[in-house]
Amino acid sequence: MTTSVVPSVCIVGAGSMGVVTGYHLGVSGASVTFLVRPHRQEQLSRPQRLYSYDDHSLNTYSDYEILTDPSELAGTAFDFVVITLDGAALRAEAGQRLVDAIGSAFRGTSTAVILGSVGIELRSWFLERSGLADTQVTNGGLGSLAHEVDPARMPVHPGTQPDLLSTADYAYRHLTPSGFLVDLSTPQVAHDFAALYDRNGVSQCSVIEVEAHQLPVALFTVLAAWELLKWPAAADIDPADDTWQLGIEALREFQRLLLYGPAGRAAAEQADAESVLAIFRQMEKDALPLDLAAFNAYHHGGKVNGQDHAILGEALDRGEAEGAEMPALRSLIARLPHA
Repeated sequence: MTTSVVPSVCIVGAGSMGVVTGYHLGVSGASVTFLVRPHRQEQLSRPQRLYSYDDHSLNTYSDYEILTDPSELAGTAFDFVVITLDGAALRAEAGQRLVDAIGSAFRGTSTAVILGSVGIELRSWFLERSGLADTQVTNGGLGSLAHEVDPARMPVHPGTQPDLLSTADYAYRHLTPSGFLVDLSTPQVAHDFAALYDRNGVSQCSVIEVEAHQLPVALFTVLAAWELLKWPAAADIDPADDTWQLGIEALREFQRLLLYGPAGRAAAEQADAESVLAIFRQMEKDALPLDLAAFNAYHHGGKVNGQDHAILGEALDRGEAEGAEMPALRSLIARLPHA
């Protein structure tokens, strides 16, 4: 990381992840610049309002700069670039041009990248495409739940202040003290970013093992089963339901991919319908008054649905290339809409 007096961060994307992350980094004392598509500039030109389900406060966020063209990165100097696009968007044509611009601007510099996009071995693809050094890039992502308020229209549970929520642009809920996660793909980058983020005093950044970041991607099989069940509350899901069972068996197949090694095989041995459902039921309780099922329906059932389905398809292709039959994952994908 550079030794600038005021740490500088460029956040690529200004959806819920980008704005909530930018807000907490701003509280940490960082100078934040958003790189967004031109049509997002109008919304960011006014202060953003963030509702916290944690303490039901409404916070205003306005201390940031805006860029609208990746070419504007040339000649800039940032301590960190945080990429918040979903994996499908990053690998699309426009996303590839963005990665090229990031690589051109920051190859040979001390700028570090937090890759918050989700995908199977996405960091390896990003490094190859960008030409950045292995020591510049680590994986990361939100540790809290965040959503846009108006399009999401979450059910209002007791404790929520609907008058404040209705005036917010974004809302977030911490399930644990960690609002952000970085993995140890590049330890120095991870620890430097966590040290900056933690200055905000209200949300922490956890540094986790690489396997702890990689393996949860396999849970998209379970989210796909939940999608097929039409997103009921986790408390109402029957672990013996055939669709739920199919999602769990697909999860095991996913976890056995060679890239996950012994950790994946161990996780596959331990996964069963009851224990996985218990995890989501506990998350559902911890998320209140944010409705977890409604959040997943909005986020995974719509906003990043293409990313989720693409990951399942890639896992199927990888498994079959490795000689595994993957019957559960194949069946699960066949049942998904537009599969």
